[in-house]
Amino acid sequence: MNVNQSAPPVPPYGQPQPVYPGYHQSSYGGQPGSTAPPNTYGAYNGPVPGYQQTPPPGVSRAPPSSGVPPTSTAQVPCGQGGYGQFGQGDVQNGPSSTVQMQRLPGSQPFGSAPLAPVVSQPTVLQPYGPPPTSAQVTAQLAGMQISGSVIQAPPPSGLGYGPPTSLASASGSFPNSGLYGSCSQGQAPPLSQAQGHSGAQPPQRSAPQQASSFTTQASGGPRMPSMTGPLLPGQSFGGPPLNQPNHVSSPPSQALHPGTQMAGPPGPPPPMHSSQQQGYQLQQNGSFGPTRGPQPNYGSPYPGAPAFGSQPGPPQPLPPKRLDPDAIPSPIQVIEDDRNNRGSEPFVTGVRGQVPPLVTTNFLVKDQGNASPRYIRCTSYNIPCTSDMAKQAQVPLAAVIKPLARLPPEEASPYVVDHGESGPLRCNRCKAYMCPFMQFVEGGRRFQCCFCSCINDVPPQYFQHLDHTGKRVDAYDRPELSLGSYEFLATVDYCKNNKFPSPPAFIFMIDVSYNAIRSGLVRLLCEELKSLLDFLPREGGAEESAIRVGFVTYNKVLHFYNVKSSLAQPQMMVVSDVADMFVPLLDGFLVNVNESRAVIISLLDQIPEMFADTRETETVFAPVIQAGMEALKAAECAGKLFIFHTSLPIAEAPGKLKNRDDRKLINTDKEKTLFQPQTGTYQALAKECVAQGCCVDLFLFPNQYVDVATLSVVPQLTGGSVYKYACFQVENDQERFMSDLRRDVEKVIGFDAVMRVRTSTGIRAVDFFGAFYMSNTTDVELAGLDGEKTVTVEFKHDDRLNEESGALLQCALLYTSCAGQRRLRIHNLALNCCTQLADLYRNCETDTLINYMAKFAYRGVLSSPVKTVRDTLITQCAQILACYRKNCASPSSAGQLILPECMKLLPVYLNCVLKSDVLQPGAEVTTDDRAYVRQLVTSMDVAETNVFFYPRLLPLTKSPIESTTEPPAIRASEERLSNGDIYLLENGLNLFIWVGAGVQQGVVQSLFSVSSFSQITSGLSILPVLDNPLSKKVRGLIDSLRAQRSRYMKLIVVKQEDKLEMLFKHFLVEDKSLSGGASYVDFLCHMHKEIRQLLS
Repeated sequence: MNVNQSAPPVPPYGQPQPVYPGYHQSSYGGQPGSTAPPNTYGAYNGPVPGYQQTPPPGVSRAPPSSGVPPTSTAQVPCGQGGYGQFGQGDVQNGPSSTVQMQRLPGSQPFGSAPLAPVVSQPTVLQPYGPPPTSAQVTAQLAGMQISGSVIQAPPPSGLGYGPPTSLASASGSFPNSGLYGSCSQGQAPPLSQAQGHSGAQPPQRSAPQQASSFTTQASGGPRMPSMTGPLLPGQSFGGPPLNQPNHVSSPPSQALHPGTQMAGPPGPPPPMHSSQQQGYQLQQNGSFGPTRGPQPNYGSPYPGAPAFGSQPGPPQPLPPKRLDPDAIPSPIQVIEDDRNNRGSEPFVTGVRGQVPPLVTTNFLVKDQGNASPRYIRCTSYNIPCTSDMAKQAQVPLAAVIKPLARLPPEEASPYVVDHGESGPLRCNRCKAYMCPFMQFVEGGRRFQCCFCSCINDVPPQYFQHLDHTGKRVDAYDRPELSLGSYEFLATVDYCKNNKFPSPPAFIFMIDVSYNAIRSGLVRLLCEELKSLLDFLPREGGAEESAIRVGFVTYNKVLHFYNVKSSLAQPQMMVVSDVADMFVPLLDGFLVNVNESRAVIISLLDQIPEMFADTRETETVFAPVIQAGMEALKAAECAGKLFIFHTSLPIAEAPGKLKNRDDRKLINTDKEKTLFQPQTGTYQALAKECVAQGCCVDLFLFPNQYVDVATLSVVPQLTGGSVYKYACFQVENDQERFMSDLRRDVEKVIGFDAVMRVRTSTGIRAVDFFGAFYMSNTTDVELAGLDGEKTVTVEFKHDDRLNEESGALLQCALLYTSCAGQRRLRIHNLALNCCTQLADLYRNCETDTLINYMAKFAYRGVLSSPVKTVRDTLITQCAQILACYRKNCASPSSAGQLILPECMKLLPVYLNCVLKSDVLQPGAEVTTDDRAYVRQLVTSMDVAETNVFFYPRLLPLTKSPIESTTEPPAIRASEERLSNGDIYLLENGLNLFIWVGAGVQQGVVQSLFSVSSFSQITSGLSILPVLDNPLSKKVRGLIDSLRAQRSRYMKLIVVKQEDKLEMLFKHFLVEDKSLSGGASYVDFLCHMHKEIRQLLS
């Protein structure tokens, strides 16, 4: 069965949820209710659903049972439906994949945390009874609804939240035992304390279920016996249609809505949901209209809850149960739905504030005035009009900008506009560049700036008449008046020292110490460079690249090479005074490849031989960067250094480092020092490099600790990249290193760049994240910038925004192209502004939000303890969701977790960030690994962070062999793996093939060319090239995945039950991690508890 298909009775994500006839509902999805004004919520980035007024076909209420509520077919221990901490079990989300998988045992019981006392909100009940059938389970929580579409009956009078829960407060720190506060993973808290709600005794459920309605007593009346039997799809208990505001003096009689059927003998009293807090707002209008019953298919509160109120009941023992993982929002389902809904139509950028398709969807972009989402993605496309509203929602307002992003072949690169000597037209006051949002006035003789409202004169050579709509008649002939992205040729005024730049240079700087020679690295590199030099980046249709090249080798001293074309042999010059670095030659160091090819080839042949017998183990590092920078300065050009380095630089020289690796600092206040550079030498050096336009790319080949945190400072601040190949062996790592180097040398890059982001009045850019340097508060300086790097910008309000005019962003990047041409690349984006919080929540982009939050957290570890950083993330996420619950969601019991449609994946993705190696390292993760990942994520784009934090898991043997499409992904959890299948997992940096122990012999033979599972080599990194359909299909899939990613992913074959399996399981992010990270189910529980604490 396909993991992605939903079970038939379940309404899929974003589709209307059924409601029962005769039951009033507030105006949801466009059907007018009796009092509330219309309010529409669409599917995840999709069309707005209308609510059906009929029950789903074939749905009836089964007899409640007495015991565990429906959970997954594997009857597993679990914290009361996984929501043990909250006392109620119905999360409101969408159906996820509904194939029932066995959940492997391994969750411990929740410890001794108390269950929430509940107040009289009639709603879905958790019956007692025997384990459910598979069908019942599938149904139990499958209709989970997001965006508050379920409205449960408002509470009776005065039932507010009581004192805060006595559970341990949220700390993002889940220790190795998997505890959240005092609850260990997977088991229900005992009754009696959590969330002490005050208030009258709740009415209890009763009466045979065939009854179409029944009456309960007013608060404090006798309890009725409950029903037994698991819930089936479409069942739910209704609340009464109430037209009062939510402080009612006494509860009206409750009625079941017609259409639900109940049957079965009476059982013990079930728990009730707790009430809303007083003054709870409905949607934007802040008042209650008629309310609807709870969502069909909903799991309910936990059995065994005492009826709190005038006489609290004694705690009862709880059977361990687990929330069905299929019932909580599935990233796979959301991605699949977005592909199906939005992958076929082009995304046209003409409309302000449109939310683009997800980064995981393949779509075509048509630029009609706003920059493509490939260049800019925002956390929200509808931003609050006031700072108070923004503070209330806590949704960060940020844009992830990728100014030189590579476009697919079917999309045109930005047009280059040449305004001649006058240069691009700009606003006199704020210096914004001409763009489609500028307003021409006075017949076209002047224009009003859309950023600062200044009126500017139009130069005579740029004048054009306006048509009857006030638009220039040549608007569609000029890219800067009709497109969101374009380039201007810069005039000499935009150049350093007012002179046009020389073409840039590449300098290859090779470590020739003992380690580099012994591993075979130097020989391999020199061989590869011979052919690589033909692939230097070039502009447009140029026959050869304008980039010049130079070569340096080093250990404790530096060796420069003269490779002038007139020489018969290259000449070496040694600089041993590393404390006072200078470049011993100018002429002949940087040369044109084609002119000096013979001399360069001769040099690359000689280097491995020259140092073959070296015994020098010590290296320097800062002087190497200094030398490269001085060479570029002497040649008066920008450029890039490619440094190939193997060990901690311990030789006497500036920038000398010591081994300070200390795992004892983990989880202490001094842990942050592991991420900080050892010395200030490298920051000072980076500043000089940026001023010269010298970008540094660092290739590391360490066998032990090399202090990546310090060595990566210069690449990080100059806009460069770091590549790391631990324990490099030519036979295993050659392909990965060669591929990364080839891509790094060939990629188009902008040099000596400055970027500024301008905004319209009301918001301003206040914070920046990425690989760059800033000497002031507005200019992002990049010695180099390639098509994979992003700059993330956060905005804050400095004034009130206007709903009509919206908000504008303009990103301007001034850079030198590979050919030495000075250019300005401009990206414009218009966003909507809102006065209703619901509009903000309806237009958010979770993937971009997670990208921002990860970068914010990864920078936070430099200055704060890791635990503090994690707590901050959890608190912010809880505040975002609690604000939605309080201000936008329909009123419903506090036991329900209600998530905005666009943010239903926020908890699962945030949990992946919290469990990442930087914020929660396992025992096997080195300090260097953490520093490496930290700087890598800092400049990742949204697509890269998406797959990095939630890896893709693809079954290789489930789809037909002849199928040419990529197999549908499944959720990243061990319980989704079957031992008779083979799976591929990728996260943009790693690639695994997991082989189940029960895989058929024929499949093993076809893929690995061995006769049985036991003969497969564990850790294999290359699949044999075999002439059969399965082998071709799998190797083709691996090639296509590698082509999609910016770095080469080395393959590791992992066998079930093998020691390498622990490494593989680290990437199954929905499960509990060995380092103590929570499972998705448990984190959702934890999040729910946090939200309820905020609301109370």
